[in-house]
Amino acid sequence: MNNQGGKKLLFKICAVVCGVSGVVVLIWVFFPIISYELTSPTLMTFISPIPDSQVIDAGRQNVGNADYTKASSWFPGAKVDSNAPRPAVSFYKISIPRLNIRNAIVSIGGEDLAQNLIQYPGTALPGQVGNAVIFGHSVLPAFYNPTNYLTIFSTLPTLVSGDTITLNYDGITYKYQVEDKFEVQPTDIQILNQDESDSFLSLVTCVPPGLQTRRLIIKARIVPVGNT
Repeated sequence: MNNQGGKKLLFKICAVVCGVSGVVVLIWVFFPIISYELTSPTLMTFISPIPDSQVIDAGRQNVGNADYTKASSWFPGAKVDSNAPRPAVSFYKISIPRLNIRNAIVSIGGEDLAQNLIQYPGTALPGQVGNAVIFGHSVLPAFYNPTNYLTIFSTLPTLVSGDTITLNYDGITYKYQVEDKFEVQPTDIQILNQDESDSFLSLVTCVPPGLQTRRLIIKARIVPVGNT
C-alpha cells in the first residue's frame, strides 16, 4: 500500500470513529430525556390564579434567558410576602436515603440553588401544619452527584410512594413519607399553597432532565411519631 492510500484509509477510519462517537454522544444526551418522557408522571394542570396577560409576560421574560440556579425563576408568577415574619432558624438539613442524599442544607427563603436547597419563603416550616416547599436543581442524570447542589435533585423522579425523607430542623428530626408524584407548568403556582389538613412536604425540580420546561413535584406527608 502506497503512502497516499494509507492516508486515505486513515482518513476513512477517523471519519468512522468521529461518526460513531457523535452518535454515542447524541444517544447519551437524548436517551435520558426520551426515557423520562416515556415514563413521566401525570401532568396536573391547575387553574392558574395569575391573569393571562401576566402569564404571557412572565413566560416571555423567562424563555431562553432564565437563570434556573435562582429559585425565583422557577415560578415567575409567584409573589413572596415581604412582610412575612422570618423564622428564627434559617437553615436545616434534609436526607433522602433512596437518592443517597445525606444532611443536605436547606436555606429558608434563599435564592442561590448552586449553594444549597431552597425552601420557598412563606411555606410551612418542618413539622408544622401546612406545606413545606423545597426547590432543588437538576441536570442530566449522568452528572448526578448527591453532594453537588447543581445536580442534587437529578434523580428525584426515581422516588416512589413509600420512600422516606427526613428533615432535621432546630434539633428535631421529622420523617415524611412520599405519597404522590406529578408535574405542573411553571405558571401553576398552586403547589405553593398551604394544606392545613396535615404537615406536608413538596420537593420541586425542573424536568425533563436538561430541558427544564416543567416542574416535577414529589408530595410527602409527615409520619406520626408513634409510627416512625
